[in-house]
Amino acid sequence: MSAFEDRWTAVRAGIAAAESRSGRPPGAAELVAVSKGHPPEAIAEAVAAGQTLFGESRVQEARVKMSEASGAARWHFIGHLQKNKVRQALPLFELIESVDSLELARDVDRVAAELGLRPRILLEVNVAGEASKHGFTPDALRREMEALLALPRLEIEGLMTVPPPPEAEDSRRHFAQLRELRDALEREFAVGLPALSMGMSGDYEVAVEEGATLVRVGTALFGGRK
Repeated sequence: MSAFEDRWTAVRAGIAAAESRSGRPPGAAELVAVSKGHPPEAIAEAVAAGQTLFGESRVQEARVKMSEASGAARWHFIGHLQKNKVRQALPLFELIESVDSLELARDVDRVAAELGLRPRILLEVNVAGEASKHGFTPDALRREMEALLALPRLEIEGLMTVPPPPEAEDSRRHFAQLRELRDALEREFAVGLPALSMGMSGDYEVAVEEGATLVRVGTALFGGRK
């Protein structure tokens, strides 16, 4: 068994244990292997082990990896999407996890119409109110949700957050806040938002316990970036 397989097995076991502890069914949370900063060879090793979903945050870097990767690989965009990269990103990724403003959402919708696409997206929420982070504040998202839902090309599937660097239990309140915000938006706007992308290498088990459907794990799988 390779070093990646050892780590991958441990992470998947941690996800399964968190699902069990919180009374969620097996497979409720999907693992996104954060491959940004790692070479194509690392992705090939991961695919060989059975991991097929990867997260990238730079369009050009991702494009190179995609050209070399197995057709089994699937890709989420998880970083800050610059407006001048929208046209390049939309055909490449099955889900854009990090739409962080109404302005960006409008750009994505416009480009999607020009390309004939219906992109699946998550809305990034800055639940901790960190000045250094992108994302909607919870109050801004409530104010702008109607305008977001009116954008005809976008398939808004849920919410995403990146809380402050954790002790794992410190993240719990942020994950719970995101889940509660999602539930409130579903009630208020009569919309389904099933996806919650939250949790990384240091706190993914807590995120699963709080309702994550996607956990973005890099270092615990691939080790530190070279």
